[in-house]
Amino acid sequence: MTTRYLSLNGVAERVGISPTTAKTYSDDGRLPAPDAIIGKEPRITRGWLPETIDAWNAARPGRGGRPRKEPRNEE
Repeated sequence: MTTRYLSLNGVAERVGISPTTAKTYSDDGRLPAPDAIIGKEPRITRGWLPETIDAWNAARPGRGGRPRKEPRNEE
């Protein structure tokens, strides 16, 4: 059975971000470590299992800014 990995473009499509953002996230360590690396520097290809990206996406904080503040009780 062949294992299928997501490329940066696949990651971007799966979580709804641009491919440029996915590359930035990968380069600065915001994406999890890849599950597979093919080739050698400077032309490597990184791959992530869909379940790796799904778990990362479910655990990451809110999108596009700070997490929402809890409403204050004015009692």
